[in-house]
Amino acid sequence: MLLIVIAAAAFACTLMGGLFALALRDKLHLVLGFSAGAVFGVAFFDLLPEAIRASSTTSGPHSVLAWAAVGFLLYLILDRAITPHADPVTRGGMAAAVLCLHSVLDGIAIGLAFHVSRSVGLVLTLAVLTHDFSDGINTMNVVLVKGAERSRALLWLVLDACAPAIGIGLTGLMAAPAASLGPILALFGGFFVYLGASDLIPESYHAHPKTYTTVMTLAGAAVIYLAVRLV
Repeated sequence: MLLIVIAAAAFACTLMGGLFALALRDKLHLVLGFSAGAVFGVAFFDLLPEAIRASSTTSGPHSVLAWAAVGFLLYLILDRAITPHADPVTRGGMAAAVLCLHSVLDGIAIGLAFHVSRSVGLVLTLAVLTHDFSDGINTMNVVLVKGAERSRALLWLVLDACAPAIGIGLTGLMAAPAASLGPILALFGGFFVYLGASDLIPESYHAHPKTYTTVMTLAGAAVIYLAVRLV
């Protein structure tokens, strides 16, 4: 019952974040700036530290950073491979799919944490819920910035909102992937770094090279840092 409540809370937080981004579409450059900082924050303050902790008994930080580099370069290759053949909306969909997969991973992490203990599960749940709002913002923005229609953006938002519940459900069917969790987290860290550097920061700034845009990027990173540190 508790996991159902958590899945519903994750759905609501993600959905609210996406609707918030949609409501501020006329200030898209500022919201994109925040998203860029949030994406970097999730990568450097959440995913990579968790990857190092998860790999502490199987491999060292060098291995984690290598997997992060693989994630960055793999995303670069995929991006360069589809760019000549795909319209911008398709590229936005690929970025949204990565964010959705990350949300599934969040759900898996919650489910596995409750397999360890209730207290560990609750702490991790709080950490995930604190950045689900920004996940919704990021998912909406990576689609809208590529010119997608509102209906398509909302579809991706709903998929991302459902993703944590899917991850939680999967943990009932799988054993804890202790040896692979660290590399997976690091891989997604690399994905997020590329997404922020190649799409969100350039898109937020090139048409609106304003101080406020930079401030919003710093604010996005700061919010994730504080969220991770406080929980």
